[in-house]
Amino acid sequence: MYRFDYTDLAGGMLLFLIGAGVSLVSVGNYPLGTLPRMGPGMFPAILGVVLAALGVSLAIQALRRTGSRPDVRFFSPLFVLGGVMAFALTIVPFGLIPAIVSIVVISSLAELRIRPVSLVLLCIALSLMAPLVFVVGLGLPIPLIRWPF
Repeated sequence: MYRFDYTDLAGGMLLFLIGAGVSLVSVGNYPLGTLPRMGPGMFPAILGVVLAALGVSLAIQALRRTGSRPDVRFFSPLFVLGGVMAFALTIVPFGLIPAIVSIVVISSLAELRIRPVSLVLLCIALSLMAPLVFVVGLGLPIPLIRWPF
C-alpha cells in the first residue's frame, strides 16, 4: 500500500499540464475578444482552464487516499493507437460503420479481459449514434458503408 494514490496523482498532474498548456497557447496566439463577441482564442482558453481545474481536483483527491501499486501495461497504448490508425485507414474505403467497428474492436484489446457482449453492444450503439450525429445532425457527407470490391 502506498501513502498516496499515485496513479490519480500522475493523471491529475498530466491533465493540469495539458490544460495549462492549451490555455497559454490559445491566450498567447489568438485574440480572446469579449464575452458578447468571442474571439478564436476564447473557447480553447476556457476549456484549458476547466481541464487544468479538473486535474488539480483529481490530484488533491489523490493526496487524501491511499493507493495500491499502479498496473503499468506498455502494450495498451499501442492497441489504442492501432485502433485509431485502423479507423483512419478504413473510413475512406469502407465507410463510417466499419471504421467504428474496427476502432472499437482493436482498442478493446488494450484491456486484459475482453467482454464480448459489452463489445458487441458498444459497436452497435456507436454504429447507431455516429451516423445520427455526423451525417444527420452535422450534415457531413460520410458514407455509412462502402464496399470497394
